[in-house]
Amino acid sequence: MDVVPESNRPAPAADALDRQPSDPAEVAELRRVAIHLAQTAAAHVRTRRPEVFGSGRAEDAVRSKSTPTDPVTVVDTETEQLIRGLLAELRPGEHVLGEEGGGSLDDTGAEIVWVVDPIDGTVNFMYGIPAYSVSVAAMRAGRSLAGAVVDVARSVTYSAGLGAGAHRDDPDGTSIALRCNALDSLEMTLLATGFGYGSSRRARQGRLVAEVLPHVRDIRRVGSAALDLCMVASGQADAHYEHGLNTWDWAAGALIAAEAGARLVLPPPGSVSKTGELTVAVAPGIADELLALFERLGVSEAIPEN
Repeated sequence: MDVVPESNRPAPAADALDRQPSDPAEVAELRRVAIHLAQTAAAHVRTRRPEVFGSGRAEDAVRSKSTPTDPVTVVDTETEQLIRGLLAELRPGEHVLGEEGGGSLDDTGAEIVWVVDPIDGTVNFMYGIPAYSVSVAAMRAGRSLAGAVVDVARSVTYSAGLGAGAHRDDPDGTSIALRCNALDSLEMTLLATGFGYGSSRRARQGRLVAEVLPHVRDIRRVGSAALDLCMVASGQADAHYEHGLNTWDWAAGALIAAEAGARLVLPPPGSVSKTGELTVAVAPGIADELLALFERLGVSEAIPEN
């Protein structure tokens, strides 16, 4: 595998991550497992999409969750079951917190918990928009030790280990060390965001976007928070913010962004989307200015679901 050298990667700055030392060998093994799980699951998703949606919208393969606009497909559930089965073989006895199958973080903080989003960007997946991902992270005591996010449509894998950097692995075998963009101007910022499913939260988010937009280069709404966070890490976006993410939305992607130098603002681990707390990943050169703008405009405030 060809490795593109990492040059002058900025030191990771992750205000919201516990940067205490961890066992490098353990982190490396957890990262290896996370990559294996995410890539295996992504291959399943890639195969199943044309089978389920290839001849049009398969309504019997989709049901609603929190609202009629919040879907889950049969591929989401079977992909999480696949990951859980692999973990039972590879890491027997360890807990799983998954978007579809539930679970919880370990209250004692002693055990590894695997945090899984089988398809982040399910609406994109349903419509055939090539921006959806599989996200797998290993957490202990609420901090991510290792994680992997696979861009399913492009077969690109993003991964990181705590204190071990972040990389992007391409289908041709090239591995690229990730780093955030080096910019110092808020007005040149390409800002990614996302919206919730409840109408009241969406209305508030829409008003905030309108207030933020004049201060930045432009806004992008990709539809997968995990991919947005990896885009910050790889320099395809300069910052990402979103209200109401669950732990499985950011557990892997936030670590990847942090190890590429991003500053983070994260909800408490285990918090649920209905509380509406803010998640931010931002390139370090614009972090102070962007976070100050968010404070001034009220973006930093939680947007709970009514």
